Amino acid sequence: MTDRATLTSPPATSPPLRRNKNFQLLWSGSAFAFLGKEVTDLVYPLVVLGVTGSAAWAGAFGGLQLFVALLVGLPAGALADSYDRRTLLIIMEGVRVLASASVLVAVLADALTLPHLLVVAAAVGAVQPLGGSARMLLVRSVVPPHQLTAALTQEEVRTHAAGLGGPPLGGFLYAAASVLPFIATALSFLISLVCALFVRLPSGAANGETGKKGSPFSGISAGLTMLWRTPVLRHSMIFAAALNAVTAPLILIVVVLLSRTGAPATVVGLTSMGLALGGLAGTLLVKPLHRAFSPGSLMLLLGFTAVAFIASLALPWGPWWIGTALFLLGLGGPSMRVLVDVLIFRQIPDDQRGRAFTGFMTVLGAGASLGVFSSGMLLEHLPGAGAVVLLAGVLALTVAWAASDRRIRRARWPEES
Repeated sequence: MTDRATLTSPPATSPPLRRNKNFQLLWSGSAFAFLGKEVTDLVYPLVVLGVTGSAAWAGAFGGLQLFVALLVGLPAGALADSYDRRTLLIIMEGVRVLASASVLVAVLADALTLPHLLVVAAAVGAVQPLGGSARMLLVRSVVPPHQLTAALTQEEVRTHAAGLGGPPLGGFLYAAASVLPFIATALSFLISLVCALFVRLPSGAANGETGKKGSPFSGISAGLTMLWRTPVLRHSMIFAAALNAVTAPLILIVVVLLSRTGAPATVVGLTSMGLALGGLAGTLLVKPLHRAFSPGSLMLLLGFTAVAFIASLALPWGPWWIGTALFLLGLGGPSMRVLVDVLIFRQIPDDQRGRAFTGFMTVLGAGASLGVFSSGMLLEHLPGAGAVVLLAGVLALTVAWAASDRRIRRARWPEES
């Protein structure tokens, strides 16, 4: 069959991605930023558990971060379509540096409190959709169309490499001294900020300055409208939101499950890295899976396997099995994310992609926020295995619904515009 997910042959004048200075700056900066994020994703629940002793508050921390990201998602897309995306990225990284530094100072002063942590969660959540959409659109501006899938796959390599190193690094640093993870994250966000300062876009590259008159917030729902009117994107969005609701709280679930068994922070970190290790290995599967399956069939395949692997976390076989199940689950992540990115890039014009991306991420964030909040409450009142099985059951119902929808089953790759 024809590989419609593979881009056309590159022009002779296009340098390889490894020689694209702007792409490498964006890639390197985001690698440090993702490493810092992965460290904090593990450490913050441990810190909240230490301060409050409550799994519900640990879930509330992550849920608040996701909820704030949800609230600002649509305005962030409008800003990314209307203002200089490089400047927006620099502002976002600056806020993350300040947020991490504030926690570092509080830990050093032995004055860290739950309200402070919740404010940090809100601040980081507020800048996340803006920085994410600005960075993604900058990548599209510095990479020619025929290299887009390769660039997006390298972005997945970066994400999962950071996820691979972040949890064990966070667990090791936190076990050594509670201040060390926050020193590391502040430095990682600072490096990302410096990389963004050196990015220079090619002449004529799209950068979100559309020249349209009026408020940049006018039509902030345009991205959702475009996604809803495009059948394959509409059904991908609904399916992905439900999938995200179940997978987003996995690290929280692992932290609570292992903490209840008395596992040390280093073991929690090493176990959590299974998800990132699977994602890193899964980047090798992006091209063959996109070639072998239509987008609808691939979504269903990944959904059915996710149900099985999430349910298997309930088996009482210890950290080694949890790490293995997370690895198997992570294998499909890159293929799903690149699938969505390619569908949006090929069907949405540049001056509206910011709204489309943040619209999509807003819907995903709604699912993730609900999932994290709900998981915290479930873990507070149910045995860990029971909470896991319940979440797997919710995902199973969603996958069954998707499989019954012929519009998902018949979805095809759009042509490169």
